[in-house]
Amino acid sequence: MAREDDPGWLTAEEKAAWTGMAALMLLLPGKLDAALRPVDLTLFEYLTLSHISEAPDRRIRMSELAFLANGSLSRLSNVVKRFEQRGWATRSPDPADGRYTLAELTDAGYRLVVEAAPLHVRSVRALVLDPLSPTDMRALARIADKMRVVHPNFSQKD
Repeated sequence: MAREDDPGWLTAEEKAAWTGMAALMLLLPGKLDAALRPVDLTLFEYLTLSHISEAPDRRIRMSELAFLANGSLSRLSNVVKRFEQRGWATRSPDPADGRYTLAELTDAGYRLVVEAAPLHVRSVRALVLDPLSPTDMRALARIADKMRVVHPNFSQKD
């Protein structure tokens, strides 16, 4: 039985898994951000625009968008505000339920997603997918699914 003051030190195998994952979490986002510099977007901004572009009529509730983009409503609100200032998106009350806010991609925002998508896909392929076998990819998807958690700042209302 483990003692209360024993933190459960990592085995060599656990340490290798953890340090590998930590390296991915810390290094990969910067590399994916760098690929989007030519279009002046960060990875989070691109993912946000991309999710809006894939929604029906290029409109989506902010709360759903926050969940899909893995960000808090406050972070997302700041990003979408910048999008509005740049003419890439608009926000409006949801006509089906005014308690919700919709984000909608403008034509300029859609053109930006179309321009940025090949840059993003090439970097994802080069940095993530190409080094993996089909078995590795299935394992990565399974592991990511096991580790996925609902964002603590996500709420059903925005």
